Amino acid sequence: MKGLVKSFGYAFQGIFRTIRTERNMRIHLVVSLYMYGYLLIYDFFEVSRTGFAVLFLANAIVMMGEIVNTAVENVVDLVEQKKNDYCKAAKDAAAGAVLVGALFAVAVGIALLWQPAAFRAMFAYYRDNPLMLAVLALSLVLSCVFIFKFGSRRKGND
Repeated sequence: MKGLVKSFGYAFQGIFRTIRTERNMRIHLVVSLYMYGYLLIYDFFEVSRTGFAVLFLANAIVMMGEIVNTAVENVVDLVEQKKNDYCKAAKDAAAGAVLVGALFAVAVGIALLWQPAAFRAMFAYYRDNPLMLAVLALSLVLSCVFIFKFGSRRKGND
């Protein structure tokens, strides 16, 4: 049982390290939090349980891809003695996998959340509630700080 608990601890360390060191992972995280926040707190959008499941899967694919991409980059950086085509190909392929997942997630989001009436209701909500518009603006500023300033300067630092 102790080994199982340790393995979960290592997995969480890997997730948090990726968040700390990879700007793109922080972008994926922030976008997901805003999306789920709007879907769960407000009633602008109509999404079925199946729609939520598809959104969860799309988000998981992107975040898993980013974590695997980070692992590939770290291993390649570790073993790379000199720049060569194989190392570049491995890093490019891993980054390409994340891009495919992200594009798929955007397509899923558009398919499920393209609801013009919901966007009109959001606009009206913020137009009629300037305090909430200010809260949204502040949250966007804080999100940008998290995305662009939170990360480690060097990946090797823990």
